[in-house]
Amino acid sequence: MEFLPVEVIGNILSRLGAARDVVIASATCRKWHEAFRKHLHTLSFVSSDWPVYRDLTTSRLEILITQTIFQTTGVQGLMIHMDDVDEFSASTVIAWLMYTRETLRELYYNVRTTPNINILDICGRQRLETLALAHNSITGVEPNYQRFPCLKYLSLSHVSISALDLSLLLTACPKIEELELLNPEIAMSDAQVTVELSSPTLRSIYVEAISLDKFILEADSLVKLHLKDCALEVFELIGKGTLKHFKIDDVSVLHLDIGEAIENLEIVDVSNFTITWPKFYQMISRSSKLRKLRLWDVVFDEEDEIADLETIAVCFPQLGHLSLSYDLRDGVLHYGLQGYSQLENVIILELGWTVINDLFSHWVAGLLKRCPNLKKLVIYGVVSEAKTHEECQMLANFTSSIVQLMRKYIHVEIQFEYE
Repeated sequence: MEFLPVEVIGNILSRLGAARDVVIASATCRKWHEAFRKHLHTLSFVSSDWPVYRDLTTSRLEILITQTIFQTTGVQGLMIHMDDVDEFSASTVIAWLMYTRETLRELYYNVRTTPNINILDICGRQRLETLALAHNSITGVEPNYQRFPCLKYLSLSHVSISALDLSLLLTACPKIEELELLNPEIAMSDAQVTVELSSPTLRSIYVEAISLDKFILEADSLVKLHLKDCALEVFELIGKGTLKHFKIDDVSVLHLDIGEAIENLEIVDVSNFTITWPKFYQMISRSSKLRKLRLWDVVFDEEDEIADLETIAVCFPQLGHLSLSYDLRDGVLHYGLQGYSQLENVIILELGWTVINDLFSHWVAGLLKRCPNLKKLVIYGVVSEAKTHEECQMLANFTSSIVQLMRKYIHVEIQFEYE
């Protein structure tokens, strides 16, 4: 180790991440301490890294973090994530950021300060590429002054911000590629809450736990869209057909529009969602490049709406990964086995139930016949703690059926996932 260049040792210490481990390692010898001071790239203060953090007072923690940061000269990545700290002193946090901002490329910060500080003022116009803020508030965004010319990733979690400031903040990031909004507190300017975001460079957006009347996103380069646990009246995507990955999970939305040009869609993942099947099918039916389709716990608006396997097989010839949850209601089986079209390219098949019955094993057998090149089958099931004798017998019969069935498909790997 003594022959390693000091820059290499700095890279090794940067891989440790946790500040406590870095400080202990830097005490090995003078050379390692020099690497810590001059060549350390990342520094992380996370309460879960060291139980003693939780026992220290806020002022003692501030001193510890200050002493550690001020011994370094070129930190590029700084993470401060202290769950048990109510508030840090604003003057102390400003000192940390002012000391590191010229070299900082990544900042992860989730601690409240008193009084609240404007991190955008301090870190704007620098070379920050990643910014993740949590449990803070953002007010009065000035795109011309608080500009982030290099920022590619922005995450706001439990952050209070107005719809206008959110839009202006995105405008202040001319190179942004990835945006995450997790349970933001959107300040209301009128009775209707509307968020309008526009970015020509945005490639990925993840939105979780947001409640709005209208969400309009204009993004000509968007590749990935993921909505989770959201309540929206209107969601509209305006773009140039670059979307490849579309995922919605437990979302309530009255009007969903992801644009007309969706020929490039490769992944569609829908779960815990109520849809009008003809309208949704019309929206994705031209996605002939679709490689993965997941429809899980999807409720159809109309009783006579049926999503059948024949339609899926004909419209998505390149499908390689298919995930369907068994749904039998009022004698109508969704994803039924009508028709004869084969799913030639499907190599992974995921099937599941919430309420099992004797028809489930027959449905599985029918799907296996339609997938001649299948390599892997995953069965998902829900097993309650208290079961009647009839339920136990049904599960036993299903197990026996699957054992017999898989003797015909010895080349297929089978896996069970129960909850």
